[in-house]
Amino acid sequence: GSMWEAVNKAAEMVNPGGLLAIALYRSTALDTIWRLEKRMYSRSPKSIQRLIRACYLGAFRLGLFATKRSFKEYQENYKTKRGADLHHDVHDWLGGYPYETALAPEVKSRLSALGFKAERVFARPRSIGIFGSGCDEYVYRAPEPVSA
Repeated sequence: GSMWEAVNKAAEMVNPGGLLAIALYRSTALDTIWRLEKRMYSRSPKSIQRLIRACYLGAFRLGLFATKRSFKEYQENYKTKRGADLHHDVHDWLGGYPYETALAPEVKSRLSALGFKAERVFARPRSIGIFGSGCDEYVYRAPEPVSA
């Protein structure tokens, strides 16, 4: 629930000239709805969580179908691509509360204020976020010590 505090604490642990690598959920137009969904899901009984997961996966299947992609192929290749089980990930995504997001300019502003400089940024622009936000990835270099 304190994303920026966590980023600041991680940044404090980086040696001078060292690298900070973080992944943060990307901000979307539906952040408020996702925040409410995640709060509701995380507080719901397991039977309601199963129902929410089924609805989400049903909508996701329709989205794949609409874009002429196969859910079966997506699911079969999922573990190889992500290293995890789709159903466990869906549970984690739907229940990931508290939920905080950021966009690259905000990350740059905050880390620059700490003296960090961007090395590599894998970020996309803000989207609608119908199926969530996804994460953007950042690699920033800590400032070198000031020599006397």
